[in-house]
Amino acid sequence: MLRSLIAIILLGFLFVPPAFSEDDEEEGSDLRRWQEKAVVLPPAPLAENLLPFYVSAATNNDFFVDGTSISVGSDGVVRYVLVVQSAGGARNVSFEGIRCETREYRDYAFGRPDGTWSKSRNENWRAIRDVPANRHHFTLFIDYFCPGGVVTLSVDHVRDAFRRGPYRDNRWW
Repeated sequence: MLRSLIAIILLGFLFVPPAFSEDDEEEGSDLRRWQEKAVVLPPAPLAENLLPFYVSAATNNDFFVDGTSISVGSDGVVRYVLVVQSAGGARNVSFEGIRCETREYRDYAFGRPDGTWSKSRNENWRAIRDVPANRHHFTLFIDYFCPGGVVTLSVDHVRDAFRRGPYRDNRWW
């Protein structure tokens, strides 16, 4: 009797559907895996296309985004060229992406002095943190690219925010 009961219980587990199945992915479930779109490197930034933005009083660097490089991908990633210039004149150029849904960023490539790109060896997405000295990713996330934590509607909205000032009323946490 006990063996029969155990056998029935064990057989019952064979007919329980899994919590996650391939059918869930096909039906557009939230459980489907995110896939990043292919990335095309933009042209090197030109001075006349740079849009300045304020990061923090804790840094002497100047920060710019190349307005012509901004794109909003169908994968939910805002891509852009970032230019950081130190008070001494040193300049760093990078092509980056911010994923609003997960509050992460990544580097795609770094600019060389001759205007070419060096692809990043690190393909990992990293968490965006609000730290005083290096908060440019947080500033771009909250004030320009992801108002309310949601990807912006269009590139025009982003450029407009750089021209008129950041979204200040979108603090969502």
